[in-house]
Amino acid sequence: MSFRSTILVALPVTAMLFSACSPADQDASSATSTDAPMDMAAHANMIAQNSIIIDTHIDVPYRLEEAWEDVSESTDGGDFDYPRAKAGGLNAPFMSIYTPAGLEAEGRSKEVAESLIDLVNRIVAESPDKFAIALSPADVEAQFNAGLISLPMGMENGSPIEGDLANVKHFYDRGIRYITLAHGLSNHISDSSYDDNKRWDGLSEFGVEVVKEMNRVGIMVDISHVSDGAFWDVMEIATAPAIASHSSARHFTPGWERNIADDMIVRLGENGGVVMINYGSAFLTQAAQEYGENKREAMTAYLEVNGIEASEEATAAFNAIYDAEHGTYPYATLNETLDHFDHVVKLAGVDHVGIGSDYDGVGDSLPIGLKDVSSYPTLVEGLLGRGYSEEDIKKILGGNLLRVWREVEAAASK
Repeated sequence: MSFRSTILVALPVTAMLFSACSPADQDASSATSTDAPMDMAAHANMIAQNSIIIDTHIDVPYRLEEAWEDVSESTDGGDFDYPRAKAGGLNAPFMSIYTPAGLEAEGRSKEVAESLIDLVNRIVAESPDKFAIALSPADVEAQFNAGLISLPMGMENGSPIEGDLANVKHFYDRGIRYITLAHGLSNHISDSSYDDNKRWDGLSEFGVEVVKEMNRVGIMVDISHVSDGAFWDVMEIATAPAIASHSSARHFTPGWERNIADDMIVRLGENGGVVMINYGSAFLTQAAQEYGENKREAMTAYLEVNGIEASEEATAAFNAIYDAEHGTYPYATLNETLDHFDHVVKLAGVDHVGIGSDYDGVGDSLPIGLKDVSSYPTLVEGLLGRGYSEEDIKKILGGNLLRVWREVEAAASK
């Protein structure tokens, strides 16, 4: 989940190299070119429908807490529902148990996390023929074979631990299989990438114990949202692979700490972990990042100058003015999304990248062609077009995350 806000075609950076074609080969290619896109699309759809696709960050619970919808049927809103997930081949969307950073000061983080876990269990209880809670890679595989969509859970923000180490095991028992240590503000566990107040210069002393306890019980440590200092602290003490559940490559958004830097990608790969690519356009391109930042600043000034409170009406009026003057939001493209996968592969290898879309968490900022959970075949087609093998695509779709999950389980069992 990025900060919720109403404000929310480049060529590939890593070019795939192909051997030169003779003129005769080029003529033959031209003669069959009208069939190639259809064949590629069909191949991509086949891969998507026959692979385990794991997306480590989908904010359905928070979306449904705000306004309940039956996601076992087609829904008018949001990025996820059962029909679209089936169309896209999505098998294991991690349900994000998201607690806003401000709840820690109110002492309500654990309460909200519990209610969101209850909500995920309600989804399964009301549609057991479509969904199932997944507590392990073995569950995901068995449910895939049974034609069910697995709903594993990850907790976005460690605030619900509320200073009690026993809550790590409590949330494991409730089904949580990764914990994002912080969110939009530094908390009692870790500094946040979004917060200028680096309270701990990384992890707090309690945060160090939390990471150790997560490794002990078998919860994946998620370094998305944390500060660079906290990342390096995790790398020092972790005894199992960590993940970045929904982060992209900082190489394309220079200076933005929320994305993961090149040396961190390399180190996470050495740790055995995985970078799960976030689909928010602001995570993918500098143009979208700067547009959103400038628009938010202009919105704040607009409200102050006009002496009005923030509201849907005020936002709509401001958006009309701003868009007319500055143009509409520069959505990322499929190619710009693929650039992030290529970049991680270049630095750490194909075993260390996956999908953490942030569907239902980044609002109307998703890339062209990747607007909801029906679009995984489009991503697969793009990967095929860049020369990835079917074996490597299956790793990206879910195999890499399943490997990490198993290694975390194995480390805990020792």
